Amino acid sequence: MHIMEGFLPPAHALGWAAASLPFMAWGLHSVGQSLRAHPERRMLLGVAAAFAFLLSALKLPSVTGSCSHPTGVGLGALLFGPAAMVPVGFVVLLFQALLLAHGGVTTLGANVFSMAIVGPFVSYGVFRALAALGLSRSVAVFLAACLGDLATYVTTSLQLAWAFPDPVGGIQVSFAKFAGIFALTQVPIAISEGLLTVLVVNAMARFNEHELRALPVMAQRKGEGV
Repeated sequence: MHIMEGFLPPAHALGWAAASLPFMAWGLHSVGQSLRAHPERRMLLGVAAAFAFLLSALKLPSVTGSCSHPTGVGLGALLFGPAAMVPVGFVVLLFQALLLAHGGVTTLGANVFSMAIVGPFVSYGVFRALAALGLSRSVAVFLAACLGDLATYVTTSLQLAWAFPDPVGGIQVSFAKFAGIFALTQVPIAISEGLLTVLVVNAMARFNEHELRALPVMAQRKGEGV
């Protein structure tokens, strides 16, 4: 759901950048604190970043000025918490804008807000809620990654609708149009991302269950089922 370079009005681009800054500061503090306490997790954080970069680079044409794609940020949010994925998502989006012409520098704040803030926080919240209910890890991971992806697409639809309201129906009608077009490609993509994230987490558990359970989010699970 990267919004392309120069597509948003300047005021909107600056506004989303300003809204993302506090989360960026929080995320940098969170990552720094985590890596100082557990330097051995640097490689795992790199894996989470690479996962997000690769998945979110797989774009499909969608609404004018944007596209549909997996986000990949749900995995990192489940391993390190949502705040850590803000600077990770920023780096992913910046590299894609500069190297792949995917997204843009002027729209970086809006893309960070939707993919690196809303998506990870929704994934984290869904996982915590389902884990507290005792659901199996696979079900909780699937729904967390899937709904985090969908939350990103809903946010991007709202950003576009706010920037380009319908002349007659305003933001609500414009949002319905953007979200409806996105849904054709984004719903199956979100389901696929959820399934892939389950496979990755289960593979990690198979090879190193102890390390997985030592991570901050996974350690808070009540249920023990796979």
